[in-house]
Amino acid sequence: MKTALIAAAALAHAIPLLAQDTASDWDMTRDPDKKLVIAYTAFDNGLGIGARCMNGSFLVLISGLPPATGATRTLKVAFQDDDFNDQRWNVAENPVVAISDSPSPLARDMREGGKMQVIVPGGGEGGRNLRYVLDLPASSTAIDEALQACGRPLVDPRDAELDALADDGLPLDTEWSRPPEPAYPRGRTYSRGFATVSCLTQPDGRVRDCVVETEHPIDGGFGRAAIEATRRARLRNKNGGEVPLGMIQYRTTFTMESSPSTGSRLRSN
Repeated sequence: MKTALIAAAALAHAIPLLAQDTASDWDMTRDPDKKLVIAYTAFDNGLGIGARCMNGSFLVLISGLPPATGATRTLKVAFQDDDFNDQRWNVAENPVVAISDSPSPLARDMREGGKMQVIVPGGGEGGRNLRYVLDLPASSTAIDEALQACGRPLVDPRDAELDALADDGLPLDTEWSRPPEPAYPRGRTYSRGFATVSCLTQPDGRVRDCVVETEHPIDGGFGRAAIEATRRARLRNKNGGEVPLGMIQYRTTFTMESSPSTGSRLRSN
């Protein structure tokens, strides 16, 4: 049973819903043949949380949520006594599983442990909000191992830049003059997918050093398609002049039936 659950987690369909370990770190699963590292923990309320690196693709997911419809859902997340942040999460093939748009910063927050609260808007009986309060175990090595397996830094000053971005994922007074227009990956069988990309801006409006923050499915080619689209995209300063140096983030949803669309990044209240 454990093997089947871990295999499901590797596909982002589930997180192993095992009895929570009382040790000081998260549980681990490793499969060198698949280039797979999973750090995970589970709770008696049915939620499971995992940080997974598989073949260079990193994601953070929560399982056991009320089923969602559509490709994305909003979750409100808070650590300790901080304010709640409205976060966009992606719905996996299993509708009770949500995948974070910005997994690396979230993983770096989670490894500290302590109180984590998750609110599912409209997820309770009668359409009321459903709130989970989790006693998140600290992770001294497990999450770090998952991050490092995908080449993600353990400390990244760009996390603060992400928090400062506007709702559309762009720096203040910056807008797209030519938005990214990714093409649906050819030869793929998935009916939908997504990719979240971060890039550094240049004064002439081009972007550079783009990184796929997360994508799903990992072998769908969606991250590569999103990166390729940034080469043709251009930014502009709303006030004229050069584009200020900084960081951007954009998310693209791909569906087989229609062209991909670039969505806005949700902000904290």
